[in-house]
Amino acid sequence: MPPFLQFLIRRLLLVPVSLFIITVVLYGGVMLTPPDARAALYVPNTNRMMTEEQYQRMIEVIIRTHHLEDPLPIQYAYWIKSLFEGGWGYSPSLRDEVLPSLLRRTPATAELTLYSLLLFVPLGLLSGAISGWRQEKWFDTGFRGTAFISTSIPSFILALVFIAVFYVQLDWFAPARLSNQTKFEIQEEGYRKPTGFITIDALVNGRYDIFEEALRHLAMPVMTLSLYHWATLGRLTRSTIIETRKKEYIISARARGFVERRVLWRHAFRNALAPALTSMGLSAASLLTSVFVVEIIFGINGVSEIITKATSGIPDAPAALGFAVYSVILVLVLMFILDVVQAMLDPRVRAEVLGL
Repeated sequence: MPPFLQFLIRRLLLVPVSLFIITVVLYGGVMLTPPDARAALYVPNTNRMMTEEQYQRMIEVIIRTHHLEDPLPIQYAYWIKSLFEGGWGYSPSLRDEVLPSLLRRTPATAELTLYSLLLFVPLGLLSGAISGWRQEKWFDTGFRGTAFISTSIPSFILALVFIAVFYVQLDWFAPARLSNQTKFEIQEEGYRKPTGFITIDALVNGRYDIFEEALRHLAMPVMTLSLYHWATLGRLTRSTIIETRKKEYIISARARGFVERRVLWRHAFRNALAPALTSMGLSAASLLTSVFVVEIIFGINGVSEIITKATSGIPDAPAALGFAVYSVILVLVLMFILDVVQAMLDPRVRAEVLGL
């Protein structure tokens, strides 16, 4: 079997194994809540005025129906069954199956994540490469200072600062995805929403005013998410470029009189892409988890709304576990893709994993 195919199979097998271990730990933690408390979530609000005896009888029925008193392995088996059935279990706080609820909220989260990636990846690579090539020059000094500040401020603090300055004081940008008036407009009959991305759907409908408004609402959360990861990627690219400048082939190219721009982008920058790819993958995985905090702060009704409702009172096990599995699957898939791309670009990675 070819070495790369061996590497691919090994990495692919790690995904379900990792998912199993993580879900067992998460399930055991969530299920520490007593069955009576978990069953109370299933009682409709219209039935709260029943007598204590009626209430207790209903709780007992709910416990039996949803297997809330069964041994932990049996409850876990029922939950795994719901994953394969496609609904991921019924969430009493959402009053709906978990997976459809997650998928309805995914476009808002995906749009925010996509624009953050489109911002910090090219800026991080370009600024880091220029800074490393012009070490100790004014650009390098400015980059290092800005990167230090960006990595020192937590994202939730940065979000509050942006809201205070750009929304409250300057009124340039606003939280949420759209204004209330525009929300009503996109709900009107005839407005097409093929992607769920407000910016793309606005272009499809020829509504450039909505496109502009959506970008203005995305500005603060995208900047909040991007700054830290831009600084991290830029620092790594800078360090790699500085090391690459000392290589013999770079010194030789410069000695031959090649234009500095050509030496940087055609030679030095290409060698910096391999370690930068690792940083991009880790940053993207971190972005997938930090985006939920930013959504809550800026009032974006994305996937984070699931975990907010699931943990606002008595833990809603199906919703909390569904959110956790959703996040874990995204990260595992992303890391798997990263490993495969690295192996394709760098044979040393394949040799290390396969023991060659």
